[in-house]
Amino acid sequence: MASPPILPISGNQSAAAVQSSPPIGTPAFRAFITRLSSSISHGFAHRRPWLELVDRTSLIRPDSLSEAASRVRKNLSYFRVNYITVIAAVIALSLLSHPLSLLALLCLLGAWFFLYLFRPSDQPMVLFGRAFSDRETLGVLIVSTVVVVFLTSVGSVLISSVLVGLAIVCVHGAFRIPEDLFLDDQEPANTGFLSFIGSATSSSSTVAAPV
Repeated sequence: MASPPILPISGNQSAAAVQSSPPIGTPAFRAFITRLSSSISHGFAHRRPWLELVDRTSLIRPDSLSEAASRVRKNLSYFRVNYITVIAAVIALSLLSHPLSLLALLCLLGAWFFLYLFRPSDQPMVLFGRAFSDRETLGVLIVSTVVVVFLTSVGSVLISSVLVGLAIVCVHGAFRIPEDLFLDDQEPANTGFLSFIGSATSSSSTVAAPV
């Protein structure tokens, strides 16, 4: 008995299988996560000891506003990573105390990441049987961002938590005597947590660029 003939697999089906890969598996997304994790690790490696930050013997009220401003500038340069961690902790605690705002913010960030930033350029977004162009997707995301940030409690929670974190940093920086700190003027200002933004963007563009 002859075996049934083997049906060939068309190239369109193979291309569809490749295009159906989720955005989380794209090289650009993996490069972004790798750069983000390495930058965070590098930033934590440059943080100052927390006991040095909360040393009560070094907290003295400034004599003038100019002295307080000078202390804040020096302490911001020295405790930069610690202050960013404090502000991030305040934002995290504020969002955890407002779970609906946290959920809305996570959904918004996920939409930006997976529907626009890291979606393959040759894979249009299809919803309810209709394909949306990049311009239409960007417009919907911008409108959604405005609605979520300004017409819900997400914006007020973020702004209030950032203001509280900045107030804590400014008060500590004004009262902390910086004379015993050894400032390294040679240390670049873009190291640590904030350096991954430009680096990850350039890495994503390099990965996504056609050969």
